[in-house]
Parts: sequence; structure tokens; C-alpha cells
Amino acid sequence: MGRCIGMDIHRDFAQVAVVENGLLRDEGRVDCRPRQLREWAQTLRPDDQIALEATANSAAIAVLLEQHVARVVISNPVKTRAIAEAKVKTDKVDARILAQLLAADFLPGTWLPDEHTRMLRRVTMRRAHLVRQCTRAKNQIHSVLHRNLLPRPPVSDLFGRAGRAWLGVQTLPADEQSTVQALLRQLDFQQNELAAVERELAADALGDPTVRRLMTIPGVDAITGITLLAAVGDFGRFPSAGQLVSYFGLNPKVRQSGGLPAQHGHITKAGRTQARAVLVEAAFAAARGPGPLRAFYRRIAARRGTQIALVATARKLAVLSWHLVTKQQDYAFARPSLVAFKQRKLELTAGLPTAHGNHRGAGYAYNKKELRAQERAIAEQAERAYQVLISRWQPVPTGKSTQLPAIPGQP
Repeated sequence: MGRCIGMDIHRDFAQVAVVENGLLRDEGRVDCRPRQLREWAQTLRPDDQIALEATANSAAIAVLLEQHVARVVISNPVKTRAIAEAKVKTDKVDARILAQLLAADFLPGTWLPDEHTRMLRRVTMRRAHLVRQCTRAKNQIHSVLHRNLLPRPPVSDLFGRAGRAWLGVQTLPADEQSTVQALLRQLDFQQNELAAVERELAADALGDPTVRRLMTIPGVDAITGITLLAAVGDFGRFPSAGQLVSYFGLNPKVRQSGGLPAQHGHITKAGRTQARAVLVEAAFAAARGPGPLRAFYRRIAARRGTQIALVATARKLAVLSWHLVTKQQDYAFARPSLVAFKQRKLELTAGLPTAHGNHRGAGYAYNKKELRAQERAIAEQAERAYQVLISRWQPVPTGKSTQLPAIPGQP
């Protein structure tokens, strides 16, 4: 077995410790600039193993080093309690602990995504930042109107053409007027940047079958599918849907000891925050359209309230996405015209030309009211079938009839 090397990484340097033949020694510091890292990597052996502390630059360092050694492990900081709880915590101590845990095969590692997944994560994170900045600017404008006793705008979108026209004729103090104009300029810039980022994401997702499959799920549009793909990378690395749910932090906390019954708490909120957020947004959209997901949401909401029902539906979407992607299947109750509409919207976002004349785009069928009504009726029938299925699971009180209800539309 080769050497086990622990690296406590900082922005400019990494502290190195080595376990070789059962002996631990310090190796000093290594410069974290690319050229110096490559020079140091030339001194490594093919059977060496390296453990890195998870930081912002650990993935880039791992990519530089992995071609020179047998294995590179990025430690999971949540599970590496020996470092966080050490009484003496220095760079040398952290590097030694990493090397010793790696040598003992006790180091819980994290998955190292490929370059494409890392790119998607960076771009989706940039999009999330832009969305928050747009929301912040809009909230500040609403705050200006509120503190100056102006009524609610008579339009649904204050920042559309009609809303801005209304905003322009309102009487405000000079400094507040300057604030609103500055915030509108910021909002215009941020929305242009947001459109450019979404165009970049859409162009990358056009030929991706995973994104196309995820869009068959109600409430999941192209951006949601891309965000999930960026967070997960390879769905196959999760042996079960429950592990994917845990990765998103959508599973409840459980406390149980001895003969006492288990106590379930709030969700853990561990793992990918951004993916969890878009799943909750998708659950909100799915709960508004007909289908089994709406029936599931309403059943939970009747007992536990809307907030818990939304999170439970988000968990259901995570489970559903794992099954669809790993089994290479589309959602059974997908509405074809709606899926085609999502696909066409993705194409337009990516910058593909619009259809003109007699040439009809892929989403044209969604414009036909009769077809939409027909697909909606099928989805409503599936929703009623789900309700009947659930009613058959529920216990029947003593003295009540045990006759099973019929499924609508079936003899």
C-alpha cells in the first residue's frame, strides 16, 4: 500500500501530512497555485492516496492531483467530527487527522463531479444569485411605496410596461424618486444578465434526455430539471430513491432509543439547498394542476397543513425523478401537449428561431383548447383513481360497510 497523504487546504497553500508504513510525519506546506501544484504532483507515487478537506477550491486541486495518484478523497466536513471537535486545532493537526483517517479507511468522502456537472452547478448558482438580486430590488421598490403611503398598484405586475407607467406618475420625494429609478436600472441589468444565464443553460440542456424526461413531471420546467441535474449529476450513484431524498435534505429527523417509540421531527435540510428550493417550487406548481400529485398534496394538507404538504410533495417529486431517470421512463400521467410546450419554451430560451407562416412549432398543440381539455380530463381521472386507491387503504370503522368504492370511468 502506498502513502496516505492528508492536505489541509487554504486559498494560497495546503498543509501536508503523510502516513507511510504506519509512521506519521509532517511534510510542510505546498503552494496552491496551478504551476506549483503540478510540480509537487510530479513527486507523488502512482499508489499514493490523498485526502483533502472540503473547501471552495478542493475540487480544482483534486482534478490536478487525481491523474498522478491512485485515489483522491474529499472529506465530508459534516462527518469528519475528529477535526471539528479537536481540542487543539491547527493546520498541522488537521492534516495529520486527515492522513490518519485515510490510512485507517475511516474517512467519509464526498462525490467528485465531472467537469460538466461542476459547470452546471456554477451556472445554476449564478442564476440563483441573480434571482435573489432581482427579488431584493423589487422588494426595495415596494418598500419605498409603502413608507410613502402609496396604494397598491392597479396592475398585477408592477415591473411590466403598465406597472412602470403607473410608477412613473406617482408623487414621491426627490430622494425616493432617485432611489426608485436607480433600483429600476439595477433590475433591468440583473434581468438581462438572468436572461443570458438562462439562455446558456437552455442551450446546454437542449439535447439532454435527462432534462427532457424530468420535464414530463408536472411542475418541473426546464430550469428545475437543469438544477436537479446539476445537483445530482449521476442519478445512478444513489442505490435508492430514499438516499436521493436524504441528499436533498427532505427526509425527517428521527430520534429513537431503547424501547421508546421513534420521534420524527422537521426535515434535516442537509445537502443541496438549491435543489431542495426548486423542488418545493415545483411542488407548488404541481399541486395546482390536475393529477395524482394534486390529490396527494390535498390529502396531506387536510391533515397537516399546506406547508408540510408542500414539502411532502417535494419529497414525492424527488422520489419520482429518481425512478424516472434510473428506469429510463417518462411520467405515466404526463400531458403530451404541456410537455411539448415546455420543450418549445426551452428551445426559444436557448435562442432557436421562432416559427413563422404555416410552420408550426412543437408546442402548437398546447394552443388547442379541445386538446388541453381532453388531456386535463384524463389527468383528473387519474387524480380520482388515486383518491379511490387511498380510500381503500384507510381502515373502515366497526359497523361500516366494507364495500370498496368503484373507480370512476370503470365498470
